[in-house]
Amino acid sequence: MKVLKPLLDWWRSPVKEFSLTLMDRYITAQLIPPFLFCVGLVSSLGVAIGYLSDLANKIVDSNLPLIPALEILLLKVPEFTAYALPISIMLTTLLTYGRLSGDSELIALRGCGLSLYRIIAPALVLSLLVTGITFIFNELVVPTANYRATSILVEYLKEEHPFWQNKDIFYPDYEDISLPNGQIERRLKHLWYAEQFDGKQMKTLTLLVWLGEKLNKIVVSDSAAWNDQEDTWDFFNGTVYQIAPDASYRETFPFKHRQLPLDKAPFEFALQGRNPYEMNIVQARQYMKLLKLVGDDKKLLTFEVRVQQKIAFPFICLVFGLVGSALGVRPQHISRATGFGISVAIIFSYYLLGFLIGSLGLIGILSPFMAAWLPNFIGFAMGMWLLHRFSQS
Repeated sequence: MKVLKPLLDWWRSPVKEFSLTLMDRYITAQLIPPFLFCVGLVSSLGVAIGYLSDLANKIVDSNLPLIPALEILLLKVPEFTAYALPISIMLTTLLTYGRLSGDSELIALRGCGLSLYRIIAPALVLSLLVTGITFIFNELVVPTANYRATSILVEYLKEEHPFWQNKDIFYPDYEDISLPNGQIERRLKHLWYAEQFDGKQMKTLTLLVWLGEKLNKIVVSDSAAWNDQEDTWDFFNGTVYQIAPDASYRETFPFKHRQLPLDKAPFEFALQGRNPYEMNIVQARQYMKLLKLVGDDKKLLTFEVRVQQKIAFPFICLVFGLVGSALGVRPQHISRATGFGISVAIIFSYYLLGFLIGSLGLIGILSPFMAAWLPNFIGFAMGMWLLHRFSQS
């Protein structure tokens, strides 16, 4: 509470609460140009180092055409820009406040009675603004761009995608049965299996239908598609095998076209099978509902952790802004090379910590919320401690 009190007092002050002083305008003017430069630089380096080499290998080794390759490269820019935003906040605040400290401008400001908490307020406001921009960018731009890039690779190179349900679709459909003793039992109602899915039709489909606890019929067809207009399934070129109580075939009914009033969930399950980074939060939550119906607890846990990480990720900007500002205002002068080295070390340590804690969430040791937010809590606490320590000097 001793650390937070100065910030709370400044926030509650009726005079300073919404005022934009000459100092605020000056510091903001010092922050924005290097921030924009860092975003462009880090994004470009990220694309070049993180993806350009792999894309070049696909062009040479897998004969990926040049035009689709350039499209993929452009589609990857939003993802690396999203990663660049928090990194740029760290570099900008550390170097800007380091320069102000080295030029004794911070000493002059503190001599006017301003605390370090008030001096770094513009950086925190900028960090909060970038947090919102990062969240919107991650929701509206990055998932669509990533999905399109993956679609191009699948189209031209026939690459396997671990989350796409484009072949070997397996979907169990359950129903809840109330037992005489009042307990609820979950029983298998339908079992779907299709060898392929092209986005519209399931190919070489086998459907097993249970009635109570016994297998009632088996439907085998060349293809099946969901009919939105009639809210039913259209099966083509197949046979219905009616099963007797002794598990033998009782009757067979060949057909060229047959409609079955079944649930749409298998079609949605196959259609929405994307990587978590190719979905926004709304899409991911809808897909999680399907995973609950299927009973795929492992994939469900992965999506729960990833959704929390998608919410927590933008707030790294605020954490990095606080830590960078706190290190920048320390009395010792920081050169640009030293500041860059410190930033790289902090960023690497933070993402390593996030990876380790996130892994604990993926294996169920930590809750999805803690797996996503704990690195932010640790980083924020560290930033506040550093700021309190340097404010006493």
